Amino acid sequence: MEWFSRFIQILADLLGDLGVPEASRTLGALGLLYVLVTLLVFLAIFALFRRLRRRPSEPPPLEPSEEVTPEAPGTPPPPAAARETQEPAPARIPVEAVPPVVTAPPLNLLERMRAGLAKTQTSLVGRIDALLGAGKKVDADLLEELEEILITADLGMKTTQELMRSLEKRFAGTDAATPEALRRALQEEIGVRLRLEAAPIDYSAAAPFVIMVVGVNGVGKTTTIGKLAHYLTAQGKKVVLGAGDTFRAAAAEQLLIWGERSGVDVICHDEGSDPAAVAFDAARAAVARKADVLIFDTAGRLHTKVNLMEELKKVRRVLDREIPGAPHETLLVLDATTGQNALVQARLFKETVAITGIALTKLDGTARGGIVVAIGGELNLPVRFVGIGEGIDDLRPFEPDLFVEALFQRD
Repeated sequence: MEWFSRFIQILADLLGDLGVPEASRTLGALGLLYVLVTLLVFLAIFALFRRLRRRPSEPPPLEPSEEVTPEAPGTPPPPAAARETQEPAPARIPVEAVPPVVTAPPLNLLERMRAGLAKTQTSLVGRIDALLGAGKKVDADLLEELEEILITADLGMKTTQELMRSLEKRFAGTDAATPEALRRALQEEIGVRLRLEAAPIDYSAAAPFVIMVVGVNGVGKTTTIGKLAHYLTAQGKKVVLGAGDTFRAAAAEQLLIWGERSGVDVICHDEGSDPAAVAFDAARAAVARKADVLIFDTAGRLHTKVNLMEELKKVRRVLDREIPGAPHETLLVLDATTGQNALVQARLFKETVAITGIALTKLDGTARGGIVVAIGGELNLPVRFVGIGEGIDDLRPFEPDLFVEALFQRD
């Protein structure tokens, strides 16, 4: 232990040079040694932990029948993003155990709409068909039960009462009130309330045609914009996106990803920037690049926040100054899963902002698809687009006749 004593003496001498009293030097040297040893142990453990995390997993041994094809010299490695998202290779399965691949025929638009409305169809039409089963008599009790079904399917009190009055008027004083006739009449009356006297969007009415997208947080605004950009691009239109949601963290980055997927340009500023300044640059860029459509995102906001609603008006003024008449369409995005709350949002936004149409998202994830009928019946606002799935092609222009047919079609 002579080396230990010498080391302690050296530390004690260093402490003496620093002015430590002689009586405390040995104890201080022991304490300093303890600190140094603890620090070294901690660093060793930390280095070992990092090495274990970075160590690549060993590849499994090759099967005898497998062949490895070496990469050509000079072949660049895959990009980092691709390496990070690349999934591990599945386990090798004997050829005899792999069943033949059967490619299902692609669904047509009606079938996709039916699949998206499956929950609503079960909740609404399924219950109606159960009510109007064979041998049922159309009387006051049956009509009362039908009214309850319509209300609980989120058609709303006002729309339901209008439907019931129309049905009663149709069959008043006649003997034609059979369950099947009642079902057909209900289907027709719902279709009437969806076929509003609203002209379809005419993207050629302005160059560029400007769509401003509004709504509360969490309804799927940014995703709707990305899918809409993809849809319009597939129609041969040149699209520019404006990332006006400068308050939500990573909102612009999310829109940039959608822009990359759809092959469109995205105009954005730093987080916290003035949305009106983004609107100015987006409008200028859309004009300079001869875009057919500019879709401008806005920050999610409650209709009760006066300052944020005033900000929307400022954005509208900037867009109108740079592109006369803009925005030509103000699209309110609503979440179908919120049911009647979506109707409340639409009503209050309509009072504050000049809403011209509705995009209804997540229709495939709810049994409350009756809200589509309530929006048309109570607000006289056209539903422009509906989301019937999570795929990039699952935002579809709303077609009332197709919607009703998909909803009421029997298997």
